[in-house]
Amino acid sequence: MNIIKPAGLKSGDVIGIIAPSGPVDKDDCVFVKRAVKFFESEGFKVFLSDDIYAKDRYLAGCDDIRLKNIHEFFKNPDINAILCLRGGYGAIRLVEKLNYSVVRKNPKIFCGFSDVTALNLMFYKRAGLISYSGPMVMSDFGKVSQSEFTTKEFFKALSGKSYEISGNEIIKPGAGEGILWGGNLSTVVSLCGLDFVPDKPFVFFAEDVGEPVYKIDKMFRQLMNIEKFRKNVQAVCFGEFSGVDNEEWLKILFEEIQSELDIPAVSGFRFTHNPDKTTARVGSCVKLEGQTLFVE
Repeated sequence: MNIIKPAGLKSGDVIGIIAPSGPVDKDDCVFVKRAVKFFESEGFKVFLSDDIYAKDRYLAGCDDIRLKNIHEFFKNPDINAILCLRGGYGAIRLVEKLNYSVVRKNPKIFCGFSDVTALNLMFYKRAGLISYSGPMVMSDFGKVSQSEFTTKEFFKALSGKSYEISGNEIIKPGAGEGILWGGNLSTVVSLCGLDFVPDKPFVFFAEDVGEPVYKIDKMFRQLMNIEKFRKNVQAVCFGEFSGVDNEEWLKILFEEIQSELDIPAVSGFRFTHNPDKTTARVGSCVKLEGQTLFVE
């Protein structure tokens, strides 16, 4: 399957906003309005899903509604980029129901993180589409005080041009090449049971929030028990694991993972749930040199 890199984002483009995971109450519409105002001030047009405030328990509407919006937004020729409202939970319920031919035939920018990781990885695996693990409406663009760092990194990545992402601590030096692949760790491992690991060499990046070290250990172990993962992973880029219970144990775990895989590893990347975050181009060719990822 040929890999498809969508066209870069440019002034005047239309950004569609959908909710593929958790819901947002209408009382929180101020976040959506702020995000719309921000993008319009930057020269973009915004198209909101009619179902943006749909709610079904802990989901942003039933599976059929969320599927419909993904399919319709990809099919819509007037939409250049799709931005997710928030994470939460729900994307994993859609991955076996999606029509990936619709995604492949209508390639465009798709951006989100956390629970949206499931869509990022399966879009690459089944549609060959490069997507973006990056900021969303509720966590970022809808805030009163947006992170200038996050905004700058977002537009830099979505320009479609080559760019760099840097960590701050080398665990094991060396160079690693492949595609950039990963995201929210707990969401990545939720795909276990499916054929989801890349069939080619990759550089793995991971982050999470509110997980104790033993669970982070368990989730990495789930992946490392997959033969294809061990065979194809060329380097590991550890992001932020916010709210961890023991920083020293986490550091030891990173060293253990690196030692067992015997590949280059760097920590301190701003893949994170925190306000200052980088945007990763999932599926794009990368090279790790020192503490820097060079993204093509």
